Amino acid sequence: MAHASEGHGHSLVHIWLALFANTGIAIVKGVAAFFTGSGALLAETIHSVADSGNQILLLIGVHGARKPPTESHPLGYGRNAFFWSFMVAVMLFSLGGMFSIYEGVHKFLVPEPVARVWLGVGILLFSIALEAGSLWGALREVGRRSGGRPLLRFVRETTDSDLVVVVGEDVAATLGLLLALAAVLLSHFTHDPRWDALGSAAIGVVLVVVAVFLAIEVKSLLVGERADPTFEATIREVAATEPGMRAVWRIITVQQGPGEVVVTMKAEFDPGLPAREIADIINRFEVRLRARRPDARWIFVEPDRPHARPGAVPAATA
Repeated sequence: MAHASEGHGHSLVHIWLALFANTGIAIVKGVAAFFTGSGALLAETIHSVADSGNQILLLIGVHGARKPPTESHPLGYGRNAFFWSFMVAVMLFSLGGMFSIYEGVHKFLVPEPVARVWLGVGILLFSIALEAGSLWGALREVGRRSGGRPLLRFVRETTDSDLVVVVGEDVAATLGLLLALAAVLLSHFTHDPRWDALGSAAIGVVLVVVAVFLAIEVKSLLVGERADPTFEATIREVAATEPGMRAVWRIITVQQGPGEVVVTMKAEFDPGLPAREIADIINRFEVRLRARRPDARWIFVEPDRPHARPGAVPAATA
């Protein structure tokens, strides 16, 4: 038996904030890269342009994930968000990371002096301030969703791919700006433009590392990852206090999209209960489970017999 509840939505403020910040940063970085000839600033410009496009892809994914189920997609379109998040990681790797490494290698082999250094430094400081604001917004959203978990643990465990991508991008952008600032200043004070080239390559390496990390995390969701580990414990707790439900086993939870979990399970009921009463018990169980976990959008409960329950855990003692 299955029922659907409304999808558990999240705020998109962190994505819009990142989009506006990266668009503004891309413009001012592009101006600075043009006037200074800095490879590190050009790498950062390409990075910000890619990030702006990435935010648009994330918005497309999140809005697509909210489409209602159809006959061809009976469980909805929740994985749209995971697909577009994965595409963001691909773009960050190719358009951002690999181009920056290429630019760094080219500038190292054919060094060019950096002009108007202080214009570049001013633009970088301005960009750092904007990027810090975007990162602050993303971390604030993390704090709202994390339930007190440390940041790294939240990033590894959460199924909110859009937020993970934004945090990853903002961290990479902040590190990239600091590297670009150091590269420009070193080139100026040492009169060696190869520092600028090394800065561009270092920015590319940071982007590639972040992109690979994001791709690994999102790929797990895309191919079908279970919900967070506390979900199964909640199912057993609710079942343990449901009269007539004696045991539950073969619990499977799959993250279908942001805030959408598919739950399937087998359950044993008191002997002699008529089918109508078993259906009522299942319906009550679903209502109570969703009260604890609003993200349980799809719930399938299969009644089964005692002799066919390998590994069953009595609900009363779970």
